[in-house]
Amino acid sequence: MKSTKHITLLVISVFILGSCELTEVDTVSDITNDQYWNTQGDVESYLFGIYNKLRNEYNTTYYFEDRGDTFVPGLEAGLSTAWNQNLTPQNAPNWLGFYNLIHHCNLLLKYSADIEFRVQADKDQILAETYFIRAFTYFTLLRSWGDVPLELEPTESDSKPQLPRAPGSDVMAQILSDIDLALELFPGDGLVNKSRASRAAAHAFKADVLLWKARVLGGSDADLEAVISNADAASSGLALESDFAKIYDTENRNGTEVIFSLHFEFDEKSDHYSDNLKPRDIFVQDAVNFDDIPYARSGARSGYAPSPKLETAFDENPDDIRKDASIIKAIAADNSVIGVFDNKMRGTIVTENRQYDSDIIVYRLAEMILFKAEALAALNRTGEAVTELNKIRNRARTGNYDGDMSKNAVEREILRERFRELYLELKRWPDLLRFHYAGTIDVYSEVPNLSGTNVPLYFPIPVVQIDRNPNLTQTEGYE
Repeated sequence: MKSTKHITLLVISVFILGSCELTEVDTVSDITNDQYWNTQGDVESYLFGIYNKLRNEYNTTYYFEDRGDTFVPGLEAGLSTAWNQNLTPQNAPNWLGFYNLIHHCNLLLKYSADIEFRVQADKDQILAETYFIRAFTYFTLLRSWGDVPLELEPTESDSKPQLPRAPGSDVMAQILSDIDLALELFPGDGLVNKSRASRAAAHAFKADVLLWKARVLGGSDADLEAVISNADAASSGLALESDFAKIYDTENRNGTEVIFSLHFEFDEKSDHYSDNLKPRDIFVQDAVNFDDIPYARSGARSGYAPSPKLETAFDENPDDIRKDASIIKAIAADNSVIGVFDNKMRGTIVTENRQYDSDIIVYRLAEMILFKAEALAALNRTGEAVTELNKIRNRARTGNYDGDMSKNAVEREILRERFRELYLELKRWPDLLRFHYAGTIDVYSEVPNLSGTNVPLYFPIPVVQIDRNPNLTQTEGYE
């Protein structure tokens, strides 16, 4: 989305006036809406603003990495409450940013209805993308908090009733309904560019959602079969990059493997979540491999480091090409290790500095192959599952899987392969939960900071939210 930084300025005043908090409403006046929602250009500009908000909400490791086993403390302080597993109603993360994003999707869906487009397919495209983003945001809420309020209309009056948490099954049904609406609306293949939602992205998303439904919410074999068909549909026309390191190379944005990404334009946004695993130059200036390290003079803070558990997973096969493309160590002259850093999202070198502007890849072909493997294993079709698994292993140069072919063993290997393949791609915590609830692993044994605890696996709601909305109940385990 190279024009996001320009177009967002056109709609920022509308976003401020139209901001919505589920428990603390900022009313959108009818005058504001009447003044804005008049032309096709208004709708198109608003969608770009929604994408900008989507990227802002997703640009963090907090929800989908921190609670897992990928990170250990880095060279500088910066460990989150999620990483420490010490979440309470007093320090809980707030879901208002996600509901603000949903509110803006609801506004677009409502006020675009009476606006005529020169070409109907252009309007259908925008509506499909908006349904996709609303569903994607609800999926984030579902995986983070479980039961959450279902808000399907914009909040335009402070008299609108405040909602209770809806059961996860209802939230899942709404997510699938929005995805199906998007699939119906996308014209042709629906592809504008890979940094906007498309028909392929919707199939990838549906495969992801149905895996959660089947493995966490007690879904059916039919859901698993649909995972396979949607993963195949999302994979059409794509090919694995022969060079794993090219996937996040900023000179190879949206390569042959990418299905959907959130775009970072050079010099447009300064912070990318991966900068919390990169060193400032002063920490590694004495390293003998200084020039190979993706350091920065500013904009980097090594609050986290890749975990020894991740390194061990890579080291199971010394030929795994992904390790060097994912992790780099700063080595001192005496051969000691100064620090361990991310090497996957290296960003772009600028004069005497570096900007971390790698796109956030939401879905890519390798994950579709692993989704398919996971569904096949869950159906106890382990031979077929391993065939898919081997596609990823062979690209990584680790050779075919030749281990135990029991269902549990194959599922564990798929989870381990996802650990190696999708490191730092905001997948690890949902993966651990999915395999935990399916009975493959015990997440309390997998994550060091959970060992010996009974910490709830969903996030609490801030106590201030419950104070403001008496219809809300606290997440189980935090009462």
